[in-house]
Amino acid sequence: MTQPPQQPPNDPPQGGFGAPQDPPPGGFGAPQDPPSGGFGAPPPPGPPQQQPGYGYPQPPTQPGYGYPQPPTQPGYGFPHQGQQQYGYPTAPMQPAYQPPQQGGSGKKFSTQAQIIVAAVVAVALIVGGGIWYASSGGDDKKDEAGSSAGTSGENKGGKGDDGGKDGGTGGKEKAPANVESAVGFQLPQPKVTDVTTVDGSWITDKAYVKTGVNEIVGYDLDKGTKLWSIPLDGQVCAASRHMSKDYKTAVLFEEGKRTKAKKYQSCNKVGALDLATGKLMWNKSITASTGGDRPIRFTEVTLSGNTVAAGGTDGGAAFKLDTGAELWKPKVSTDGCYDAGYGGGEALAAVRKCGTYDDPQLIIQSLNPTTGAPLSSYKMPAGVDYASIVSTKPLVVAADVGDTAGDGSSISDFFSIDETTGKLKIRISADAEKYAARCGSTEVEQCQHLAVGNNRIYLPTEEHEGSGESFSRTNEIVSFDLTTGKQTGDRADAGEKFTMFPLRMDGKNIIAYREPPYDKGGEVVSIDGSTFEQTVLMRNPSDDAVRDAETSFSPDYAEYRYEKGRFFISETMISAPRKSSLNDKEYLVVSFRTS
Repeated sequence: MTQPPQQPPNDPPQGGFGAPQDPPPGGFGAPQDPPSGGFGAPPPPGPPQQQPGYGYPQPPTQPGYGYPQPPTQPGYGFPHQGQQQYGYPTAPMQPAYQPPQQGGSGKKFSTQAQIIVAAVVAVALIVGGGIWYASSGGDDKKDEAGSSAGTSGENKGGKGDDGGKDGGTGGKEKAPANVESAVGFQLPQPKVTDVTTVDGSWITDKAYVKTGVNEIVGYDLDKGTKLWSIPLDGQVCAASRHMSKDYKTAVLFEEGKRTKAKKYQSCNKVGALDLATGKLMWNKSITASTGGDRPIRFTEVTLSGNTVAAGGTDGGAAFKLDTGAELWKPKVSTDGCYDAGYGGGEALAAVRKCGTYDDPQLIIQSLNPTTGAPLSSYKMPAGVDYASIVSTKPLVVAADVGDTAGDGSSISDFFSIDETTGKLKIRISADAEKYAARCGSTEVEQCQHLAVGNNRIYLPTEEHEGSGESFSRTNEIVSFDLTTGKQTGDRADAGEKFTMFPLRMDGKNIIAYREPPYDKGGEVVSIDGSTFEQTVLMRNPSDDAVRDAETSFSPDYAEYRYEKGRFFISETMISAPRKSSLNDKEYLVVSFRTS
């Protein structure tokens, strides 16, 4: 689970792994002053761009990730001969031995023969390294996505690619008559002078809602025109990923606007938003029971039913969503315990931290959402400093036990817990070298690229060598049973040159995003929860300018939202514009739609 460093750099990455760092000037999909030579024409040469922050891939000197390269000169993003690339299996670009000469004629193997031998060696290494993800359930199923996604990544068919299926029997998302999407709109990044959190994006029946600078803004779903704005006292510092059925949610924001004299403000304001009307319903700060008059600082917020719960190192508090009435507030505990954070959704759970900084004891509690009283408790094993709540019902927790993940993903194991009794059902080992989900380093509800449903947890595998074109990369989505802990026979292949990860559950189905290679657009697919067959819901344009904008987001620092034929990708963190003579645009949001 190769990930960026724990703390975001001063200039967070604007592009995915190997993706162009700056989309072409003028945006895409709209005539906004295209560069000389026409839209999509190569920009004039200029000085090199500013390098991305420490720990992120440097700009390639060869063609971008995914482009075929000569075997002797691997491209950016692929293992060079004799050099281990972090997070990827070592697979030499040429045979590890010199091919024998033919029948005394003095002629070496043909180039084609050398490539075949190289492919055989690479496959052998992949299999030997444990990165070959056949079904571990014992039935060795072939790729069940073949009829819809195939192994080539071509997804031929154009109408869902499954003979007209409706996207599975367990979900609401159906494939449209034409899955080919068009650009919806794009929003440029607001101008800021320092690293700024823009976490939070939601979809209502009328608006796409996104956090801006000192405001929350509702945009027309298709046109991107501003419908309303909710001004805030300060900058949003955290946002709930959950929303009520009538489009209400919660955010944390700072007590005042940032200035040159005071760049850092305390994140002590809790607020509830009505996204249907574009109104701030209430906002407040609170103090601890015996902590004086200083307002409590929070680091994250969630929503479960009518309860807004906020947590942090000062403890946790909760409020009624509709009125803002206090349900509970942080209390000083004689044993040094406090609620570090909460997971919301169908139920409410807390990560309670006890003990000392050097020797913490974490307790996972299912809570009564009205009183905060624990319904059940489970003590995490020793060696766990932080834990993340992946799901509250069923209760699934992720942790990096003993800091063994070693890749910044904060996941070495998943814990499936009975939320009614607090007993551990099963502990699932998730080898960081095999699986590519990630959680926040200290946050309780910041896991991404995974989904829980059907009594299973769905995980993407790490990228690995494909079986087709030289130097292609691919991966799969697989699942583990939350009762037995065993990997099931579920397996959905991304397809040659594509990689994919889950976005969310849709009833019994899984909605997933397929990241595109250099010559195609990305895709949104529905994976049937019973058969694991894939149905394409959306296929984005392959035009260079559009694809470059789509891949300008780093998946680890972006929010992906799909709903009823509309797809939105947005940043969660922005910074001062990069210095560039090309004046390239950087996007806050890009969107696509099929209808």
